[in-house]
Amino acid sequence: MAEKLQVAILGGTGMVGQRFIALLHNHPWFEVKVIAASPRSAGKTYEEAVGARWKLEVPMPDEVKNIVIRDVSDVEKVASDVDFCFSAVDMTKEEIRDIEERYAKTETPVVSNNSAHRWTEDVPMIIPEINPEHAEIIEAQRKRLGTKKGFIAVKPNCSIQSYTPVFYSWREFEPVEAVISTYQAISGAGKTFKDWPEMDGNIIPYIGGEEEKSEKEPLKVFGHIEGDRIVNYEGLNITSQCIRVPVLYGHTASVFVKFKKNPSKEELISAMESFSGEPQRLGLPSAPKQFIKYLTEDNRPQVQLDVNYERGFGITVGRLREDSVYDWKFVGLSHNTIRGAAGGGVLCAELLKAKGYI
Repeated sequence: MAEKLQVAILGGTGMVGQRFIALLHNHPWFEVKVIAASPRSAGKTYEEAVGARWKLEVPMPDEVKNIVIRDVSDVEKVASDVDFCFSAVDMTKEEIRDIEERYAKTETPVVSNNSAHRWTEDVPMIIPEINPEHAEIIEAQRKRLGTKKGFIAVKPNCSIQSYTPVFYSWREFEPVEAVISTYQAISGAGKTFKDWPEMDGNIIPYIGGEEEKSEKEPLKVFGHIEGDRIVNYEGLNITSQCIRVPVLYGHTASVFVKFKKNPSKEELISAMESFSGEPQRLGLPSAPKQFIKYLTEDNRPQVQLDVNYERGFGITVGRLREDSVYDWKFVGLSHNTIRGAAGGGVLCAELLKAKGYI
């Protein structure tokens, strides 16, 4: 690509915004041109505004340090200087829905990490390896918004990444019921141990809104387009519990699943490890070469050993074994701020660029 697309990060000072900035450092297709945030940060350089609040394990890229932050509500001014936006704003859902539509109506595509538009019927919620065809609903959305280029696309919640791709890789065996417990890192709440010392050595058995997302969002991802809306898949019932654990990065899922058909362990492992999707076929810059990796050791996957598999864009699975109540059970692990958040958004934008939507 001769010239990089210019990008705005909406909500660039928070943890997910920081992860977007880190992932876009030296990206071959995209370049951060604008960083927008709340009025209290507007007018400061990024380094001044974030400073000691930089939460990532990698350093702040030099090229963003002197970018002067703009007020995210100054929609026309922000949009006028970029080709598209990543959204990670910290607002109420109503405010997020409003501001993302305002950006889209300036003819600026918006790829959002937020949950506000995940259940808008003509907004695609994309895991690029699973449902790239859902991008086709963008044409219906543009008609509703009255735009030619502007639209909103979202990525699903971080909690579903450790098991939803596994279920999809097993679709030929028709999974019909699943019981899932997720053990979720504190960075999923935008926190570090410095911010949240009470999580050190602690477990909290509740994360607001996560269980509904964990149960329902895979059904939209597995759904299909009818006219001007996406219809949820009805062939799978999921129940879940979501637990906050003292881990910085990495969401682990303990999963029990029933099938209509009767696959063998060898068939299930083969289906996972051979599964690839549109990002791999297109050779997208952030695509993992092998999306799902099965680990044979009894004590894997582990956060410390496996969370950065494929630069955090891949998923690791282990402990696949027969169950006495359900058919099979396994443990999955994904990086919650890369595959589960900003990285999933970057990969989604790469797909939309490759498909001509951006």
